[in-house]
Amino acid sequence: MEFCDECGSMMKTEGDVWVCGSCGYEQVRDSAREEAMVTTQGQEETEIVDMSDAEDQARPTTRVQCPNCDNDRAYYYMQQIRAADESETRFFVCTECDHKWREDDH
Repeated sequence: MEFCDECGSMMKTEGDVWVCGSCGYEQVRDSAREEAMVTTQGQEETEIVDMSDAEDQARPTTRVQCPNCDNDRAYYYMQQIRAADESETRFFVCTECDHKWREDDH
């Protein structure tokens, strides 16, 4: 991939030259330099992995009492829901009944 020296736009190849689609600037192609360029052609496609089944295992847990079922384990995560200069809110999700509650720092 080449970028135009004049305007910075991405250039396309047309025969033995690179041509800028924005300003029309042309530059002679350098085959040795192009050999060193990384392209997406010929790269192996990667497998897309569905992580939804492993979602529960990816969240950290802590020992906290669920107000709904008295279970003593819950997943937790932090989220900024107020102004940036205020602390984050910690959310809990019970590992047994999926009850969700939050803990605000005061």
